[in-house]
Amino acid sequence: MKHVLFAASECTPFIKSGGLADVAGSLPQALAEQEVEVSVILPLYKEIIESGYRPDMEEVFVFSTPVGWRNQYTRILKRRDRGVDYYFVDNEYYFNRDGLYGYVDDGERFIFFSNAIIEFMYRTEEHFDVLHCHDWQTGAAVAIGSIKRPHPGMKTVYTIHNIKYQGWFEHSGFGEMLDLGMEHFAGFEWHGMMNMMKAAIYHADIITTVSETYADEILTPFFGEGLEPVLADRRGDLYGILNGLDTKDYDPLSDPALSQQFKSSRADKLANKTAMQEALGFKVDERIPMYGVVTRLVAQKGLDLIRHIMHEFLESDVQLVVLGSGDAEYEEYFRLLEAHFPGKVHVTLGFSEPFARRIYASGDFFIMPSLFEPCGLGQLIAIRYLSAPIVRETGGLKDTVIPYDEYDHTGNGLSFANYNAHELLDRLKYSLKLYRSLEHMDALCRNMAASDYSWTASAQQYAALYDK
Repeated sequence: MKHVLFAASECTPFIKSGGLADVAGSLPQALAEQEVEVSVILPLYKEIIESGYRPDMEEVFVFSTPVGWRNQYTRILKRRDRGVDYYFVDNEYYFNRDGLYGYVDDGERFIFFSNAIIEFMYRTEEHFDVLHCHDWQTGAAVAIGSIKRPHPGMKTVYTIHNIKYQGWFEHSGFGEMLDLGMEHFAGFEWHGMMNMMKAAIYHADIITTVSETYADEILTPFFGEGLEPVLADRRGDLYGILNGLDTKDYDPLSDPALSQQFKSSRADKLANKTAMQEALGFKVDERIPMYGVVTRLVAQKGLDLIRHIMHEFLESDVQLVVLGSGDAEYEEYFRLLEAHFPGKVHVTLGFSEPFARRIYASGDFFIMPSLFEPCGLGQLIAIRYLSAPIVRETGGLKDTVIPYDEYDHTGNGLSFANYNAHELLDRLKYSLKLYRSLEHMDALCRNMAASDYSWTASAQQYAALYDK
């Protein structure tokens, strides 16, 4: 049995700021079914301690980790959960802070974390065949592990979850923070700076990203964020593997957040819409289609397209529920939209996991017109909860949403190709036509219910890569 060490900066159920945590939390269980043993290592953040997980952890190592010319206190704690061993890197100076990221010394914090991972691998009696690292925060661990190889024959896999965030730092940090000779500087340097993602791409044995389409997109200047030449050199080692969905967690048949649990019955699902209409003061009428938006309010999510056409679309007899937070300009736009369409638009700024699930369960359609989307989780949850996604054909959205064909009744959503507001409006108007047809809506729901985006297929692909 292969033994893999996952290194990530966040992981459910312990700590989460985005989709990376879901992958680190769910994929190990799916890999266990493929006879791959996975352990996970992550920082011990203040929030993890305050969430009550600390009493169930045992101390397994205390040592010093080199960070350039300094040696930093490091304690490794262990907790077994859901059949997986989780290791936590404890250092109060770096991680006993509010939040996960956004500090001026983030480079030093996560280079320390990367160094600590390799030190741990040297010291533990566990033998890891593969070190599998995720995003820029563990990029240095890929490079150090590839150069030093803590275990004989150990290989490295690096997964890019979002190439936009690369971990850029002053090149002087190489000597100050990394315990490597200057002959390795070129592997970290990119355009006069240290770039942790570039270092990982340069050194990893295999590189993956989170959908097949995104793997192709990041080889181009528009999506590659400046790293497309480095990726082009590694094209033969780059694989796109679609993220899965934790179907045990996201299960409308048992989700306690819902007003009415359901599996594939539109009648049971409609009870959730009725409850949402009553709760938000909307007109209670199942003939009115409800549209959901659950997103970060940032430009990447296609909100500029929504701004251009939503006023026109809302002149129709529709309802819109929005949940999210982010840039002030988008928050203000949605506040004004709600004020302009009272009784038809409800906007909640912030995030609530139970309310998000109720939006997925009550909506007939889910709007996700992203400028780019490496994989996307929202459309997968929407399909699981029978809310037909309306998406732009990019990244994982293109790989998971099959356009509905009203002639042969195939497809699980609606999509458009170009980043164009009127293409989005066209699909929204088309969704109104579909909603007026019981035949088409029943077919859409059947197709969504039959869609399988669990981790099983993806875990099989990862297991094959580990064997490779």
